[in-house]
Amino acid sequence: MPFIVKNTTFPNFLDLVFPHSCRGCGLIGEPFCERCKNHIIKSHQNLCFNLKSSSPIYILGERSGILGDLIHDYKYYSIRALARPLAEMLNEILPKDLPKNSVVVPLPTATHHIRARGLDHTYLIAKHLAKIRHYKLERILLRAKNTVQVGSNRSDRLTQAKSAYIKNPKCKINKDTTYILLDDVWTTGASIKAATKLLQQAGGKNIVVAVLTYSS
Repeated sequence: MPFIVKNTTFPNFLDLVFPHSCRGCGLIGEPFCERCKNHIIKSHQNLCFNLKSSSPIYILGERSGILGDLIHDYKYYSIRALARPLAEMLNEILPKDLPKNSVVVPLPTATHHIRARGLDHTYLIAKHLAKIRHYKLERILLRAKNTVQVGSNRSDRLTQAKSAYIKNPKCKINKDTTYILLDDVWTTGASIKAATKLLQQAGGKNIVVAVLTYSS
């Protein structure tokens, strides 16, 4: 039988008494233990998504089961402690030989989502990943407007994403630098495609896409 058990999305009693308990198996002391992290990493499969570009895409897994619960708890219940283990798992599936001057670029989160949740969930994961890898972290992409994609149909999401981002005028793009574009969920791929295209138009030649989960 699998050792991972489904946990409630609400913080349980142990979280109120102890610093943390694993969201997967309930082990006291960590928000997500090494054993559960290794289980997800070993279950990772090389997934193929059509980006219509030369940018390689790395996705940890499907947004279901314990991985789906982790993303839900982290985003909608603002459990900041989950940002690091999520970044650690993403780190394990990314190539180890990426250039040392690589830059992690978080996909911008809508301002009203940041206010509602109390955190910029994508930026926080990107911050941990950059620290683990000793890479730079830059907000190269900014939100052009607060488009609402949650609940929109595929056609709407594709249309919204095309005008959702702008390049940060304070940031310079170096054609010799590798940019790791990071997002939490791949649904239609519209946001990633739009962001990748914008980076390329700004002069980015080497772009790697890193996504935590995909929704089927």
